[in-house]
Amino acid sequence: MNTIQVEVVSAEESIFSGPAKFISIPGEMGDMGILPGHAPLITRIKPGAVRIEKADGDEEFVFVAGGILEVQPRLVTVLSDTAIRGHDLDEAKANDARKHAEEALKNAKSGIDLAKATSELAVMAAQIAALRKFRQKR
Repeated sequence: MNTIQVEVVSAEESIFSGPAKFISIPGEMGDMGILPGHAPLITRIKPGAVRIEKADGDEEFVFVAGGILEVQPRLVTVLSDTAIRGHDLDEAKANDARKHAEEALKNAKSGIDLAKATSELAVMAAQIAALRKFRQKR
């Protein structure tokens, strides 16, 4: 079977490691699909859901809050400060964080505060969307 090794790593731990038939990832310019034999690539990724079709046909979902993607002939590496397995996503917690980010956006007093709140809001919106995708597949 034609597979490629996938490693998804956060700042704290390895989130996923194993062979895959296909990977879908939120690239900076849009979603990207990676199959075995993909051309080498290094690019930034945006917050969203990484879908991994494992060698056995099962799917694994991981939320990433942005990061870097590296594709080599036999290895795909996703590096993200924050990566959460789909089954570990907590919708109530994500909604609370989104509300907090919205409040921070309203109360921003400087350009830096505004940028930080906007970024946090985008990450929380992407996390909630990833959670919904994960639940639809189950």
